[in-house]
Amino acid sequence: MKNSSKKNFFGKNNKENKKNSDFNYYLKNTNHSEKNERFLNNSAKKNAENLNKNDKNNTFSSLKRRKPLLKSKTEFPNKNLRTQQELTNKRNFDDWIWGKHSVYETLISERAINRIWCTSEIFSSDKFYILLKDLKSKGVLIEEVSWNRLSQLTYGASHQGVALQLACSKTISLEQLIDFSKHNCANPIILALDGITDPHNVGAIIRSAEAFDCKGIIIPQRRSAGLTGTVAKVAAGALEHLQVSRVINLNRALEELKKNGFLVVGLSGDSQLSISNFLEKSPLVVIVGSEDKGISLLTQKKCDHLLSIPLKGKTSSLNASVAAAISLFHFTSK
Repeated sequence: MKNSSKKNFFGKNNKENKKNSDFNYYLKNTNHSEKNERFLNNSAKKNAENLNKNDKNNTFSSLKRRKPLLKSKTEFPNKNLRTQQELTNKRNFDDWIWGKHSVYETLISERAINRIWCTSEIFSSDKFYILLKDLKSKGVLIEEVSWNRLSQLTYGASHQGVALQLACSKTISLEQLIDFSKHNCANPIILALDGITDPHNVGAIIRSAEAFDCKGIIIPQRRSAGLTGTVAKVAAGALEHLQVSRVINLNRALEELKKNGFLVVGLSGDSQLSISNFLEKSPLVVIVGSEDKGISLLTQKKCDHLLSIPLKGKTSSLNASVAAAISLFHFTSK
């Protein structure tokens, strides 16, 4: 009996203690969870309030801080590299030669040269001075530039202080052009370009000049596009059949042409004399000026006549190559 009572007593106590412990555990957990929920809710509210305040005061602050870092590290260098590669690809160096030995061999081989860039040390050296001075007298444009400028032109190549650009056709002297034109025609026509720097215009003028049986073309050393690959391409083969003379000074060349019986006429939109009213027949030198400035004032004074092309529409001027073609058609159809 004693043993059974003890068992019952201990059994009841165990059950009650278990219930009490479970209930206390439940109360503790629920209280703890409620506290956690209240803490989380309060913290969430505080964070939301802080975010709203920050958004109102500085809405795009984080974006502004991030974007410049990305651009400066990744986007900008890539853009610069792409731009530099595009510029390098656009520059065509097929007709360029640089380096002392390569340039020297080209000069003594008497190949057609459009332009030469060199440093003052190269120009005054014993090896190059006589050759460069002779080429300059023949109309080849020679520029003395700094070492850094030459490096820019050649995109950092090992130029050794000198570089040149080949011409697509050989040129002749003014005296040779005068003799050639007079021996092949009674009233020859020669075109002279004044300040036309666009190679597409020069190429188109050469094409029209050859098509209308012009005997030659005069290009000044400066302020004019040379006989580059673009000029030859636009000329569409006409450069192979037309004599070209590059002169140092255009006005002196016009005086020499006058001495040899040529009449000098210039195309000018401001002239009162229409080209349709010009009926003189004699050896002619037709001067074509640039589209924006026209013929220079000093060159206009060398002209015997200034002629205009009458326009009937609202357009006030013509492209230089178009004006040259119209004038040549008029002079050759008389």
